[in-house]
Amino acid sequence: LGGAKALPSELGHDEDTAKKRGTHLHLLLEVLPGTPPTQWPDLAMQMLTAGPDAALPSDVPALLTEAHTVLTTPELSPLFEPSTLAEVPVTADLPGLGRMHGVLDRLIITDTAVRIVDFKTNVAVPTSAAACPEGLLRQMGAYAAALTQIYPTHQIETAILWTRTANLMHLPAKLTADALSRACAP
Repeated sequence: LGGAKALPSELGHDEDTAKKRGTHLHLLLEVLPGTPPTQWPDLAMQMLTAGPDAALPSDVPALLTEAHTVLTTPELSPLFEPSTLAEVPVTADLPGLGRMHGVLDRLIITDTAVRIVDFKTNVAVPTSAAACPEGLLRQMGAYAAALTQIYPTHQIETAILWTRTANLMHLPAKLTADALSRACAP
């Protein structure tokens, strides 16, 4: 889809480090809500220090602290209720773009609405939806377009959960649709 995925930041990591950190936080936010908080430290250490993309044991406390803040922020608790769906694969044909494949971090479906929430672990967090990097707006526009095909009678809502600040940023539909249309432009 093109477009920047992050804001410039002097505190940023190199791309590989940032992606690895994001993968680790996504895993914590996927798995920890289904377990008692007293088990989170041991579980985080087991999950994050194994496998080819393992974190250093010394990095786990900071990752767990960020995940803990997100998971214990009262305004965010509806995102992690048992009725929500985590890591949902989606595929759709988008006009002008072809086939799209993605994974929705959180999907909340009601009788009338579908909310798509994407976790972003960026170091620099935009101050408004309009200040979001173009690539993220295009991504969320593509997700909304895909889910509109599946749920044509539902209101489709998109939001980004910035893990660094534990802030849920709702994205206006026009903003993401306009960004997606720029991805389609020749």
